[in-house]
Amino acid sequence: MILVVGSTGNLGGEVCRLLREAGKPVRGLVRSTSGEEKVARLKAMGVETVLGDLKDPASLQAACQGVDAVITSATTTISMQPGDSIPVTDQQGQLDLVLAAREAGVKHFTMVSIPRTVGDCPLRTAKRTVEQAIISSGMEYTILRPCIFMEMWLSPALGFDYVNGKATIYGDGHAKNGYISVGDVAQYAVDSLNNPAARNACYDLGQPRTYSMLEAVLVFEQASGKTFELSFVPAAAL
Repeated sequence: MILVVGSTGNLGGEVCRLLREAGKPVRGLVRSTSGEEKVARLKAMGVETVLGDLKDPASLQAACQGVDAVITSATTTISMQPGDSIPVTDQQGQLDLVLAAREAGVKHFTMVSIPRTVGDCPLRTAKRTVEQAIISSGMEYTILRPCIFMEMWLSPALGFDYVNGKATIYGDGHAKNGYISVGDVAQYAVDSLNNPAARNACYDLGQPRTYSMLEAVLVFEQASGKTFELSFVPAAAL
């Protein structure tokens, strides 16, 4: 049995789909506040859903029973609920998950983290703290550090409205980032369970070429034939 924590998210949901497509038994941790449609989609795939929350250690202990591997992609940065915070959920909650997995005899623990290049901030502190706990746990582990997801940053959710030719640019638009697809990261997470090279390893994931937001806009303009209308959010506002 493989436990997926973050199963109702874009990445976790794709991990579940790939695992079920491969015929693997999957248990998805869902919260009582999870969207009904997302939970129903998991069940339709054949995912066994179990109620739990990273803020509830007892629920994590129950979810880990009978589990061989854990894949966690959960983060409160996108799906924040009342009581969530980076220190409480991304840090302590994930630490509690590592402990629950170890005590339940889980053999392999895969975590989707953040790039090494992220500067000092609460999220970096949380991720690096959990990474160290995983490495020290005695379980086999894989830590994935993807660059930013293009489906998120180049989407209407963050003001990149490619359909209507509009884009919100944060800062001056010249800072460069690597981009990666959610689907590719999900595949790496799934493959980490059976690939000997992924055992007790940390991987930086992403395209070797980086793009600024303005360069990304240019790529879309050339592909669509549209000239984008740009709105800038200055660094001071951020």
